[in-house]
Amino acid sequence: MNNNYDALIIGGGPAGASAASILAEFGHRVLVLEREKFPRYHIGESLIPFTYGPLERLGLIPQMKASCFQKKYSVVFVQPDGRASEPFYFFNRYDRETVAETWQVLRSEFDQMLLDHARGRGAEVLEETEVKELLREDDRVTGVRARLKSGEVVEFRAPITLDCTGKEAFSTVRNGWRMKDPYLNKVAVWTYYRGSKRESCIDEGQTTVAFVPGKGWFWHIPMHNDMVSVGVVAEGKYLTRDGVKDPKAIFHREVGENLWIKDHLATGASTGDYYVTSEYSFHSRHCGCDGLLLLGDAFAFLDPVFSSGLMLALKSGVMAGEEIHRALLEKDFSPARFADYATQMRQGVENMRKLVYAFYAPNFSFKDVIMKYPDAAGEITDCLSGDVNKDFTRLWDRIREFVPLPDDLPVGQPRTSAATPAK
Repeated sequence: MNNNYDALIIGGGPAGASAASILAEFGHRVLVLEREKFPRYHIGESLIPFTYGPLERLGLIPQMKASCFQKKYSVVFVQPDGRASEPFYFFNRYDRETVAETWQVLRSEFDQMLLDHARGRGAEVLEETEVKELLREDDRVTGVRARLKSGEVVEFRAPITLDCTGKEAFSTVRNGWRMKDPYLNKVAVWTYYRGSKRESCIDEGQTTVAFVPGKGWFWHIPMHNDMVSVGVVAEGKYLTRDGVKDPKAIFHREVGENLWIKDHLATGASTGDYYVTSEYSFHSRHCGCDGLLLLGDAFAFLDPVFSSGLMLALKSGVMAGEEIHRALLEKDFSPARFADYATQMRQGVENMRKLVYAFYAPNFSFKDVIMKYPDAAGEITDCLSGDVNKDFTRLWDRIREFVPLPDDLPVGQPRTSAATPAK
């Protein structure tokens, strides 16, 4: 076995699979090490419009259009008393044949498609393989030590290792780089319904954000095969009030807090599985160090209210794949060459983060901003749709007239000095 590669990728999710596809397309020898056996369950099913760009670069748009994934053209917001806004249609802002059409995906199927695509491009994939530690020579990451499905422990080496381990953030945690967001730490409880109500025609696949009085919100994401992903996000103290900690009990109590959600779930039935996760948002102090680069959720994980996670993961995979290709050609893997990657990814995170902060602010409404500044509607739509690498300075100045917004976090650049040893 030749265990030397051009690039090693820890994690076969969207970020890892997309980076592997790009690198393999260029003819590089790349190995993906995935702990699970695909297909596997994962939350995070909604694509926002500007996911189109990374999918197009990967060559997957024809496959997406031919898939059974539920098409999504809009987002709607619903008050606790059941009053719904007019749908925000993406085609009122973007071209109907490209960005304006997106999808609600079943992640087990979507992620399998991405990983199979990487295989088809020539990437090697080892599933049920757990990376135990990063290998180092002096201050440089030179590979990984992993346990194969057979139980054998093997070392793999490459000039660059990509951490695509999602929210688990393998190397971020081990290097001591992980930091919580100062404010965005919520809890989510969710399940899946079959046979519940959904809208008709073009609105069938719309994402619904349904508010809980003063405390949080529900997501309602229709998918194919008559399934709906539905969950509630709020402060942990609110969801566990009165000592209630059972996810099923929490979920069904909160259903009654929004009449639209209550009505739409009245005709369906839960599949019986209930999930819970907490501490939604975190950031890595660095995007990597010598021989190591972080992608997707391992780099930054934002509150899911605007469904930015998949877009950022795919975008980071494509960007990293392109830059590492150039690094391989130039034989230069210095941390400094990934500074622009870090800057662009952090710009996207920070722009979306400001909208999330505004969303959670008491008594704030984007409608109030648009009433005073009608032309702000387009910029808000662009950011919510994932066009996040734009200069939104004017928009933030306007929103700050209504609510405080956070400054950019001074994090994300590659670490050029000795990193804390990973275990």
